Amino acid sequence: MSSSHLPATTESIALANEAAKPTEAISILYRVLDDPSSSPDALRMKEQAITLLTKHLAEENRGEDLRSLLTQLRPFFSLIPKAKTAKIVRGIIDSVAKIPGTSDLQIALCKEMVQWTRAEKRTFLRQRVEARLAALLMENKEYSEALTLLSSLVKEVRRLDDKLLLVDIDLLESKLHFSLRNLPKAKAALTAARTAANAIYVPPAQQGAIDLQSGILHAEEKDYKTAYSYFFEAFESFNALDDPKAVFSLKYMLLCKIMVNQADDVGGIISSKAGLQYLGPDLDAMKAVADAHSKRSLRLFETALRDYKAQLEEDPIVHRHLSSLYDTLLEQNLCRLIEPFSRVEIAHIAELIELPVDHVERKLSQMILDKKFAGTLDQGAGCLVIFDDPKTDAIYPATLETISNIGKVVDSLYVRSAKIMS
Repeated sequence: MSSSHLPATTESIALANEAAKPTEAISILYRVLDDPSSSPDALRMKEQAITLLTKHLAEENRGEDLRSLLTQLRPFFSLIPKAKTAKIVRGIIDSVAKIPGTSDLQIALCKEMVQWTRAEKRTFLRQRVEARLAALLMENKEYSEALTLLSSLVKEVRRLDDKLLLVDIDLLESKLHFSLRNLPKAKAALTAARTAANAIYVPPAQQGAIDLQSGILHAEEKDYKTAYSYFFEAFESFNALDDPKAVFSLKYMLLCKIMVNQADDVGGIISSKAGLQYLGPDLDAMKAVADAHSKRSLRLFETALRDYKAQLEEDPIVHRHLSSLYDTLLEQNLCRLIEPFSRVEIAHIAELIELPVDHVERKLSQMILDKKFAGTLDQGAGCLVIFDDPKTDAIYPATLETISNIGKVVDSLYVRSAKIMS
C-alpha cells in the first residue's frame, strides 16, 4: 500500500480498472481508500473501490488481506448507512469463503465482527454474522458451540419477528440436529422454517434449500417417494439459478430411484435434457451403483464404492443409504446361495459371492441372530448348518383359543354367582 493517497473519483476507479496486473489495481484501490475526503461523492467512489478491491483480493487468494481490510474499514463504516455497512461486511465474508481452505479464517473473521457489532450496537448485522458463524461451526463439526449460539440467536430473532432471518436460522438448526442424529428436533426445526417461509416471500435459493432438507429428512425415514418429489423441487429451483447445489439434488433424486428398486430409471434421468447439463463424477457414481443394483452384483457394487469414493463414501447422506442398500443386497444374495443346502462350507459361499471369508462369516452370524434364517455356524469345521423351517403345529393355537374361551365362561359364571349371592 502506497503512503500517498489518490482522490476518490471516477478517474481513480478507471485507473484501477485499466491496471495491467491485479497487484497494481489493488495498490491503486488501497490509495483511493486512504483519501480523507468524506463528501457524498467520495463515499460513493470508496464503496465502488471496496467492491473492486474485495474482488481482486479474493481472486488472488489473499484471505488475510481481506480480514485486515475489514478492520481498516471500521472508521469508514461510521460514515455510511448501516444497511450499506451490512452489505459490504457480508460481501467481504462471502469473498473469503470463495478462497479454498479458509474455514478457520472465516470463523475467526466472523467472531471478530460479532465483537465489533456488539460494541457498535449493530443488532441487524450481528444477527446475520452470528448465523453465518453457526453455519461455519457446523461445517467444522463444532456442533455443541454451534447449537449454543443458535439457541440464543433463535430466541432473539423470534422476539424481533425477522421472518427472513428466522427461516435461515430454523433451517440451519434443522441441519445441525440432523448432523447430531436427532431426527425429531430436525423435523420440528424444519416445520418452523416452513411456517415462517409461508408468511413471507422466500427467494428461490432459500426455498430450494428448504426442499432439499425436507427430502433428506424424508429419505432418512425411508419415505423415498416423498423424498424424490422434494429433491425434484429443489433441483428445479437450483437449476434455474445455475446453483452448484443442483447436482446434489439430482444425485439424491437418483439415490431415491435406486432405493425403491427403480434403478432402470436412472439412465433415463441422466440422459434427459436437465441431466445432461450435470454430467460428471457425481452422476457417473450413481449410474455405477444403479447398474450394480440392477445386476444384483456385490462385486460391481464394491467396485463403484471404490472407484467413486469421494462421491459415495464421503457424502454422508449417500453413504448412509448405500450402506443400508449394500446390507440388503448382501442378505438377498446370501439367502439365494444357501437355499439349496442343508450344510455348506463358508469358504464355498464366499467363493460364490466373491467376498472375503471373514466378511461372509460375520454377515451370516448377524443374519442368524436377526432370525433371517434358521441355522448355526460350525466354526470348527468352517461350515454353515441350515435348519429346516419349523412347522407350526395347528394344535397349539386351537388349544390357546379353547383356554381363552373357558376363561371367559368362568368370568361370566363368577359375575352371575356374585349377583345371586348379593
